[in-house]
Amino acid sequence: MEIGFVLLNCDLGAEEYLLDEIKQIPEVKQAYLTFGAYDIIIEIHTRSPEEFDKTVSNKIRRLSRVMSTMTLKVLTAKR
Repeated sequence: MEIGFVLLNCDLGAEEYLLDEIKQIPEVKQAYLTFGAYDIIIEIHTRSPEEFDKTVSNKIRRLSRVMSTMTLKVLTAKR
């Protein structure tokens, strides 16, 4: 399983619109409006690295009014 976070900046005033759109993406587990350097933080869970990359590139970054993103993949330690 791949887990990660996308930190997103959007056009001024588009935060709630984008949050609603993002929450409809099946791979998105949580999404929050934030104050600070980023407007929205998104938690993503996928079955493979390829699916994770496609979710970020094709489903999130291509949404209208998205200005920029930073993706953070979670590293899991093997026991």
